[in-house]
Amino acid sequence: MDLELQGKQALITGRRVGIGLAIAEGLSAEGVDLILCARNRERLEAEAKRIAENSGRDVVPVVADVSVAAEVDALIESVRNTFGGIDVLINNAGTGSRETILEATDEEWQYYWDLHVMAAIRLARGLAPTMKERGGGVILNNASICAKQPLGYEPIYNTTKAALVMASKGMANEFIQYGIRVNTVNPGLVMTPDWQNTAKMLTEGTADTWEDYLDKVAKDNAPIGRFASTKEIADFFVFLCSARASYSVGSSYYVDGGWLNVIT
Repeated sequence: MDLELQGKQALITGRRVGIGLAIAEGLSAEGVDLILCARNRERLEAEAKRIAENSGRDVVPVVADVSVAAEVDALIESVRNTFGGIDVLINNAGTGSRETILEATDEEWQYYWDLHVMAAIRLARGLAPTMKERGGGVILNNASICAKQPLGYEPIYNTTKAALVMASKGMANEFIQYGIRVNTVNPGLVMTPDWQNTAKMLTEGTADTWEDYLDKVAKDNAPIGRFASTKEIADFFVFLCSARASYSVGSSYYVDGGWLNVIT
């Protein structure tokens, strides 16, 4: 199947590991040139070099913290200076939280709001015009199953990811007139370093291994009985970027192994 992505140019924000990295590998394999954005320069540059060598595509690392408005502005300028614009924007930056509503500070709420919601809005506002100039494009926002089915220990994450889903719908309705398709992906359990680190922390000093802990999490929650690999999630993102998904506009897709307990 020809995804018609050869020669396109994309920006992916977020972690230098996990889902964002897998999306970068998937898009570059389809012939897409990339700008990768994360905060850790050493790891980011190493991964960008590796992907470029494996794919033969241009992969440009840009260090930025997208929770900071000034750094988003600088990232947008870097995109314009590097490629002149982009065809695909993947708003992937984000991380889990752990707090209670009674104890969380205003500063915590503001940080996650800027990271999960405003970063996507600022980047879309700054880069959608370059897509319009090119005749269209794709924006994908990585939210979470927690946008609809919240986890009790991270109310800020749940709230900001739900807001991102609604912001995506607004973008989709506004931008489609310019040929820009916007959709949201809501992953469920994905085997990322964040999950592994959490499991190691929770099982430290116990008789359980972190692998056993995650296996139980999967079997207790997802009918499929396992975590997704980052590649499985990335493959879905790559498809939505392609011309094969040309009628997908304003949707929120749950890629969760059956975890979501409502019909949507």
